[in-house]
Amino acid sequence: MRVCLDSNVLVSAFAARGLAADVLRVVLAEHELIVPTVVLLEVERVLRDKFALPPSAWALAKQVLESQTIIERPDTPLALVIRDPDDVWVLASAVAGSADLLVTGDADLLEVAAQSPIPILTPRAFWDRLRAT
Repeated sequence: MRVCLDSNVLVSAFAARGLAADVLRVVLAEHELIVPTVVLLEVERVLRDKFALPPSAWALAKQVLESQTIIERPDTPLALVIRDPDDVWVLASAVAGSADLLVTGDADLLEVAAQSPIPILTPRAFWDRLRAT
């Protein structure tokens, strides 16, 4: 399965232990991780500025992410209204990268899940789905 993890999931995975870290480990081991460049840039900004992650730790996280399938920002957004304009590009990138689903904790993306061309799941819903199969 091709899985796109949003920046909030990746930040949580690299900054703390818990469900997001477990989700990332399972995706890396058993699935194909899709990493939009817009997500990569946001993860770097948040880990550096908000979490003050040491440069060596960010370099390791970046190496892991950049070794996955990188998706450039598409030329056009999806015709879907999302409250946060940055989230439009996250979803458009996931779709452009042929992701089977997007995993996020972002309320703005979760709010449009019913209209999305791909499933949008919380980390818990994704985890439960994996464990049910």
